[in-house]
Amino acid sequence: MLTLYSYWRSSAAYRVRIALNLKGLAYRQVPVHLVKDGGQQRAAEYQALNPQQLVPLLVDEDCGGVRIAQSLAILEYLEEVCPLPALLPADPAERAQVRALALHIACDIHPLNNLRVLQYLSGELGVNDAAKDAWYRHWVEAGLAALEAGVAAFDGRLSLGERPGYLEACLIPQLYNARRFNCQLDAYPRLLAIEARCESLDAFRLAAPEQQPDAQ
Repeated sequence: MLTLYSYWRSSAAYRVRIALNLKGLAYRQVPVHLVKDGGQQRAAEYQALNPQQLVPLLVDEDCGGVRIAQSLAILEYLEEVCPLPALLPADPAERAQVRALALHIACDIHPLNNLRVLQYLSGELGVNDAAKDAWYRHWVEAGLAALEAGVAAFDGRLSLGERPGYLEACLIPQLYNARRFNCQLDAYPRLLAIEARCESLDAFRLAAPEQQPDAQ
């Protein structure tokens, strides 16, 4: 039994939902509302599970209740304990390239527009909404430009040829977030082509924020 502590609009949790679906793994969700009650991730009960006070958190009851935080660590765990269908290419160099692009999303783009960062800009630093949104768009658009160049190596394919995997599980949530903040995406036709190939697949459709039990 896998339990995923999640928030419907968290792009990090969205990545994990896609990966679980791509691997065909059943799981139950426990919603952790990142805004309600001052942020349920800060509650003592959740802190006891995940001192990082973030989502997602995966608990694998079949492995002694092991708890794994951080979305990419969860993806790596799933790849190791359930290697088929694979999320990463078989070739070591191709695997490294896919990981590098995924890390660019998870480590270079996402942290700068994470909810807690935006809340700090507004609350502690007094940044107004227009300036905050400009901050968001700057870092997202700069990051997507680098990704657009990076996926040129796929020559119109997905990261696993005809199948999506690790990279797409990270990319699609980031594009979703970019639209929320009115980022201009026309400059990234390769990324949009990848998205178009993924959006009709059940693994992505069922993982979408609006499909989650805690969606508002």
